[in-house]
Amino acid sequence: MYFAFLFLFAYVLILDLFPDGPSNAELVLYIWVLTIVFEEIRQTFFVSMDISVKKKVKLYFQDMWNICDILAIGLFTIGVCARMFRDWYEAGRVVLCLDFMVFCFRLVHIFAVHKQLGPKIIIVGKMMKDMFFFLFFLGVWLMAYGVATQGLLHHSETRASWIFRRVFYRPYLQIFGQIPLNELDAAQIPNSNCTDDPVAILMEELPPCTNTYANWLVILLLTIFLLVANILLVNLLIAMFSYTFNKVQEHSDIYWKFQRYKLIVEYHKRPALPPPFIIFSHLNIFIKRNIRRVPSVKSKVFVMDFPESVASKLMTWEAVQKENYLVCRNRAKRESNMEQLKRTAQKVDTVLNYITDIREHEGRLRVLEKQVDYCTEALTWLIESLMQSDLLKNAKAPPTLPDSSYKRDSRL
Repeated sequence: MYFAFLFLFAYVLILDLFPDGPSNAELVLYIWVLTIVFEEIRQTFFVSMDISVKKKVKLYFQDMWNICDILAIGLFTIGVCARMFRDWYEAGRVVLCLDFMVFCFRLVHIFAVHKQLGPKIIIVGKMMKDMFFFLFFLGVWLMAYGVATQGLLHHSETRASWIFRRVFYRPYLQIFGQIPLNELDAAQIPNSNCTDDPVAILMEELPPCTNTYANWLVILLLTIFLLVANILLVNLLIAMFSYTFNKVQEHSDIYWKFQRYKLIVEYHKRPALPPPFIIFSHLNIFIKRNIRRVPSVKSKVFVMDFPESVASKLMTWEAVQKENYLVCRNRAKRESNMEQLKRTAQKVDTVLNYITDIREHEGRLRVLEKQVDYCTEALTWLIESLMQSDLLKNAKAPPTLPDSSYKRDSRL
């Protein structure tokens, strides 16, 4: 039915919107939007009956799509009021055209239930935030270049609209390749009647003359501007988009489940019939609640506020489930092939460290063995020299080291 509403709205805008007065199709569109207004009022004030009006309004505006609905209804009201007056007909038509775009944007919310398209909506929303940071840097650089080129080329310009166009609009188009060389390059500027008189320029009698004194600087600034804007800033935006996409895509299933839950809760609270037939559901609800005094059953399915005992049990259950989830995730992480490879690599590194230490100890032992051999040979030579000399007169033979003991020590 929402597609039928958009088709009717588009038909009225393109073929059936005249200043003489509303046509039959336009009146049907008014009634259709009026039923949507009734539904928004019901969602705001009559869904939860046990909370204050201030909290109801606060809960309503917490949803971005509700804000979109209010914006669409507000623009539609302004456009209809303006088109009723012949002097304001064109302004009302413009407002209604913008309102049609808002209603089309509202269509995106329906696709949130899709498992593949739902996370993409989150990605687009986060990319819009990245776009604002990009536009900030681009605006600073664009204003710097636009003001500099305007001061170099058209210092005698006094018309505010043309100054704004040359400072912001022309550099923005240059990013997409629309470079008017006949206005920037002195070699291609045509010879025409121009003036530097501010009064003549303001009265649009003659166009302002282009200053060619430092035209080489204008070309240099154009080159640097395109280099920074098209290569640096655009690639920065692409990198930000890639990071946002990968970050959301890793948890796309979780995002989709939350979106589906919110959509189910929203449509569970709504009547069964869509606009414009929803007016019959509203009449049925009014008769049940105010005449027959039948209590609502849907309000007991999705409870927003819990008693303290139930809230405590719910928090305990959530804590237990969280611990179970973390344990299962850690177990799966340990049992994964990548983790097994990491643990095997750590063990191999430990064994290699042990082997390296053993090799270092063996090298030290070989050095010690060589030093002991040297000391042994030196002591043997010293003993033999003393025995052959007449300095010592001792009949007792000098002590000797057993060969077996020395060999056993050398093997150690």
